[in-house]
Amino acid sequence: MKTAIASKVNSLPTRITLLVASMLTIMASATIAPSLPAMLKHFESVPNSAYWVRLVLTLPALFIAISAPILGVLVDRIGRKPLLFLSLIIYGLAGSSGLWLNTLDTIIVGRALLGVSVAGISISTTALIADYYSGAARGKFLGLQAAFSSLGGVVFVSLGGWLADIGWRNPFLIYFAALLVLPAVLSFLSEPPRQDSTQSSDHSSNSEKSSRLPYLIVGLTFAAAMLGQMAFYTIPVQIPFYLKNLFQSSASQSGIAIAICTLGSAISSFQYQRIKAKTTFFSIYGIAFSTMALGFGLISLGSSFTIVAFGLGTVGVGLGLVMPNMTFCLTSATPVNMRGKILGGLTTSMFLGQFVSPLVSQPLSLAIGLNATYGAAGIAMVILAIAFMFLLWNWKD
Repeated sequence: MKTAIASKVNSLPTRITLLVASMLTIMASATIAPSLPAMLKHFESVPNSAYWVRLVLTLPALFIAISAPILGVLVDRIGRKPLLFLSLIIYGLAGSSGLWLNTLDTIIVGRALLGVSVAGISISTTALIADYYSGAARGKFLGLQAAFSSLGGVVFVSLGGWLADIGWRNPFLIYFAALLVLPAVLSFLSEPPRQDSTQSSDHSSNSEKSSRLPYLIVGLTFAAAMLGQMAFYTIPVQIPFYLKNLFQSSASQSGIAIAICTLGSAISSFQYQRIKAKTTFFSIYGIAFSTMALGFGLISLGSSFTIVAFGLGTVGVGLGLVMPNMTFCLTSATPVNMRGKILGGLTTSMFLGQFVSPLVSQPLSLAIGLNATYGAAGIAMVILAIAFMFLLWNWKD
């Protein structure tokens, strides 16, 4: 039985299924980002439409943050595969609802349900990866997961930009992709036996250590996840407007610009395990946040489309190291029986940062301009980099 399960989880179809499902998560909200200017024009008669249209983009993040702790507990109780299957169904139906809903109110409800489904997919796929693999193999696969999530952003946001040029509703078609993954989940994923899952813990050889929760690591990682996503999400929320104001860019050009960021993330995520083998978790945080700071600085210059695009790619490179580093750090340092809860907390931190981002960036950009807002995001990343480099001298992985 154990041999059969081990053989199945190492099979190519299983790996592809996990990676394709992961593609649906990180950029799920940003898929419709290129539609925002046209959507705003369509609903311009609605009071406070500028705020509500941006909320359509970011509301999923709030409901991911709200539902993730509950789903984190649920995934440890009912299993990984059942939660993933149900979440994919909701993702496909709720995500595509913008195709036929005619008011902002109802579209917002659909986006809220999308958020719940994204939380379920993110937690269940990451928990499966952590259960199936350990040590360097886990780090390598988490790097692949982050890379495929970013590649999903390249494909979905670019496609969303092209579809948005045809009509603002068309990018909602992309969410039907989740329904195509369902047969593969049923066929190729195995639910890890609960009695065996503890054997995959990185601390299984030390029962006393594995029973303790490292609160400092968890707290620092959660804080970095929230602040990092607050800064990063100024890109899908504000870049379409920033580029339109600076260069009169089209929706498809905005989609390409955002896709450059996610492509940079994919490239660095593919290299994550190679980098991790040579350094520590905190060192990677310092390098990654410094890289993101440089990227935001280039974006804030706004001197040409090329410079802004290069800045976006640089931010993506830093993000591509941060994402797998957080997950690998937490799944390596926490006991397996709390894995779902911890991953739920990480998911909450990340997407709460995404939701709060426009609530901070929008009034800030009105007060000081988008150029200075991106400059402020760069300064925030510098502070995070300094904080982690300082901690590096006082902590060992």
